[in-house]
Amino acid sequence: MAIHPFRTIKRGLPRGLFWRSLIIIVTPMVLLQAIVTYAFFERHYDIVTRHMAGNVAADVAFLVSIEESYPPGAERTRLLQMATRALNYQISFMPGEHVAKLSRREQIDTALNADFTEQLGGLRRFHTNFEGDFLDLRVEVKDGVLRLMIPRKRLTASNVDVFILWMVISSLVLLAIAIIFLRNQVRPIERLARAADAFGKGRAVPDFKPTGASEVRSAAQSFLTMRARIERYVQQRTEMLAGVSHDLKTPLTRMKLQLAMMGSGADVEAMRQDVAEMERMLDEYLDFARGEGGEEAAPADVGEIVQDAAAAAGRARHAGGERVKVDAPAGIRLSVRKNALKRCATNLIDNALKHGAHVAVALKRNGRYVDITIDDDGPGIPPERREEAFRPFHRLDEGRNLQSGGSGLGLAIARDIARAHGGDLILGDSPLGGLRAAIRLPV
Repeated sequence: MAIHPFRTIKRGLPRGLFWRSLIIIVTPMVLLQAIVTYAFFERHYDIVTRHMAGNVAADVAFLVSIEESYPPGAERTRLLQMATRALNYQISFMPGEHVAKLSRREQIDTALNADFTEQLGGLRRFHTNFEGDFLDLRVEVKDGVLRLMIPRKRLTASNVDVFILWMVISSLVLLAIAIIFLRNQVRPIERLARAADAFGKGRAVPDFKPTGASEVRSAAQSFLTMRARIERYVQQRTEMLAGVSHDLKTPLTRMKLQLAMMGSGADVEAMRQDVAEMERMLDEYLDFARGEGGEEAAPADVGEIVQDAAAAAGRARHAGGERVKVDAPAGIRLSVRKNALKRCATNLIDNALKHGAHVAVALKRNGRYVDITIDDDGPGIPPERREEAFRPFHRLDEGRNLQSGGSGLGLAIARDIARAHGGDLILGDSPLGGLRAAIRLPV
């Protein structure tokens, strides 16, 4: 199996815009700091160290020349004392001793050795050992060993820690500025995303205003324009259907009144049933056109809504507790349109009671979602026909007819309400052997 490095890196990257933008800013800064640090320690630091080591080697060569040019006595002692005060070295002479062997070379020793070779004309035996803040340097001369206690700061750059500290501090300051700047730039996008998500769930977002960069403001303004158009469309559709329903109900009311005055009879009873069916169909059309309607979303206990919906559907179908089992615990609260959600659940439970002998209604929290499931033991719907059942004004010709005797809007209205809350209505196989209708709502 081929491994794609770019895909692997992409999977490892954070998904948030803020963190991705921060990586884009921080990564070049870290690389630059690494390059600068490498250049400093490998080039500049090495040059400075060699230069300082060369100065020390020149001092040592001068002291060695004094030791070898002047015989032991007051004059050599006076010169060494002057060198001690001028160079700030601790100088002592150990007559008759020798440096046993060449020491293991470190960088500073190699630099001194090269300078000794250049200035003294040959390689001298010497021994170095750092003791605290001093370098104990012992150089073999003709009549003994010259011992020098050289301050460490004369051999190595003393501002390395300061350099690293300033690099760290400057990086942290730049990182803090980048975080503040990015947070201010990303916050308007997050607000736009939350507003779009709330609007998709049917919740009001009255306090949203375009802010941020010009591109973000443009996107936010487009969102507000889109929201206004959708709300205007829904309102116009609802008003149109409400007007149509009102206009049609007026003659239907006169027909009912005339039928009531005609007495009884088979033909009159059939006409009364037709008028009642027309009224019910008009109500369903209006519900479908209204969708979520003008009801505002508000926090509500979903368990209570499910209990009320099951009770309402049971009363409509004259079904007792032996036919409808409800498991809807209280305490699960969501911001929903209470009446619309109750109508959605009632339609589904009523449909299940119409086609099944037993119905099980359950409510549970599932991570970021709340699921309301309605199971029955009816004939069910074949998987390939389930999406077809959601089509408005459409009735299934075979198998289970979800809208038998109706207008063909039951499932369409239910899914419209579920999607207006940002969720969905899903049909599946029921453990009871029939159909499962699952309302999934986001938390």
